[in-house]
Amino acid sequence: MTSQADQSTTFASLGHQLGVRRIFTVLQEVREEGGHPLDRPVRQAAAVAVLSNPWSGTGVYQDLGERTRDVAPVLAKLLTDRLLVALGGKDAIQTFGKAALVGTDGELEHAAALIHTPYFGNLVREMLGGTAIICFTDGRSEPGPDLKVPLWHKTTAGLRDYYQTIDLHLPDAPHPDEICVIAAASDGPRPFPRIGDRQTDPDVDTTILKGLLS
Repeated sequence: MTSQADQSTTFASLGHQLGVRRIFTVLQEVREEGGHPLDRPVRQAAAVAVLSNPWSGTGVYQDLGERTRDVAPVLAKLLTDRLLVALGGKDAIQTFGKAALVGTDGELEHAAALIHTPYFGNLVREMLGGTAIICFTDGRSEPGPDLKVPLWHKTTAGLRDYYQTIDLHLPDAPHPDEICVIAAASDGPRPFPRIGDRQTDPDVDTTILKGLLS
């Protein structure tokens, strides 16, 4: 039987074979808001993998399926493992999100291929104990961008208290021929949430605009 440590080593080796140049975790703890301490700090974490673009130098008609099936599941495992360690396990995690940035020599579809298929999203969702669709951001960037990764509740996406973002800086990445892939999570809602929720919202439509003119 393969131990958890052996499995992690194996996937780390696979990541290296697939061109992962760097992998790191960002963890932050929100302790107060507006000068008021929270009853319980909320921790946010993001795990980032920087890898060679598997489709670098190919054309816009290149089929992305085979390499997606090879690469995306490994990234899902490597990144979610880091989130689980950072935040204390699946039961502690309440929100999730994902992101991908392709370097300037790549296509937006290359970034999409690594996070928008079941080979990444389904695995992240299962390993983090979620059922909701995973919110996301993606795009193209030169090295060194600042990035906001959105998060929402992992089983009930409509819980407005859990809408939040984690701020990241990506030093020295992505290079023109690279992709940054990110999985993120938190163990709680926004600080002092109080804007209501869909279960308690009044019925609102465009007729409300008439009242603003009276």
